Amino acid sequence: MNVMQFFPVLIAGFAAAVGFTPITKRLAVYLGVLDQPSSRKVHKSPTPLMGGLAIYGAFVVSLLLFSPPFYLKEFGAIITGATWLALVGFVDDRNGMKPLIKMAAQLIAGIVLVVAGIHVRIFDSDALNIGVTLFWIVGITNAMNFQDNMDGLAAGITAVASSIFFIMAVREELSLVSSLAAALAGASIGFLIYNFNPATTFMGDMGSMVLGFILAVLAIKLDFNVPADRQIITGMVPILVLGVPIFDTTLVVFTRLRERRSPMRGGKDHTSHRLCSIGLSQKMAVLVLYAVSAALGLAAIELSRANAIDGLNLMFRLVLMAAGAFFFLEYVYIRNRQKHNKRDKS
Repeated sequence: MNVMQFFPVLIAGFAAAVGFTPITKRLAVYLGVLDQPSSRKVHKSPTPLMGGLAIYGAFVVSLLLFSPPFYLKEFGAIITGATWLALVGFVDDRNGMKPLIKMAAQLIAGIVLVVAGIHVRIFDSDALNIGVTLFWIVGITNAMNFQDNMDGLAAGITAVASSIFFIMAVREELSLVSSLAAALAGASIGFLIYNFNPATTFMGDMGSMVLGFILAVLAIKLDFNVPADRQIITGMVPILVLGVPIFDTTLVVFTRLRERRSPMRGGKDHTSHRLCSIGLSQKMAVLVLYAVSAALGLAAIELSRANAIDGLNLMFRLVLMAAGAFFFLEYVYIRNRQKHNKRDKS
């Protein structure tokens, strides 16, 4: 198996996203599905909010047209779950939806996967494996939903992460993961042409939930044929690949719980916002997070090849760096809140 056999899938995903996105922009305006400016958002004018339909459509079309044949049960479950979340996301973008209802919908998508046999195989207990799988699906889907807070961030992070998954899947000769990752990378990059700062359209929950769901599936299906003593190391690979959304979600949830706010209530407290608060422009903050995601992806590739000792050493260093970044960004946030409160009182 080589990279070139999946090149048509990637190109088709890219071309379809480039072609579909202008259509979804006009459709969003016609249906009135627009993201209105507010105090917790960074854009200044109403923006079309159906880019997720272009991403979903490009992803599915590229797979149906150019991917090699798959085990139909697994492939059908993945497409069914993505379709379900695209529909739920559309309803949320147009009419709004309570967070718990969205999480229930994500749980249903996860159950579809489990029924098809797609789940982690970490423990001897099936119940534990299924529980971890559903937690992972819901967690990563919401983590990518959180990433959709600045122009180009969610699409770019997805493009980087899916490209890393693709590289490792081709090496491990995993045709399903390779095709899914190629299609997702192509669709994300194609949409990014319209979504990078200054964005002319947004993906909405219709897009971010589909991206998170597929990335979670890629992580589950990325299987390394390694000895038992290395399995704990390779099990950390997907966490590194998705390190930026996982870090950001942990940071935001910690801050909101510390302030006794709902973790699901939006705000300008994400990693990207905190980078802007120290002087970076929105575009530069997004590029920095792209670079961090790429660096973590390269570290994940190295980790997948490492022996147990070297792998643990690498993870220890990365955890220390993440902890340092966490406390620094929390300090930045607290300092800015204190300055803001002083201005309000004066």
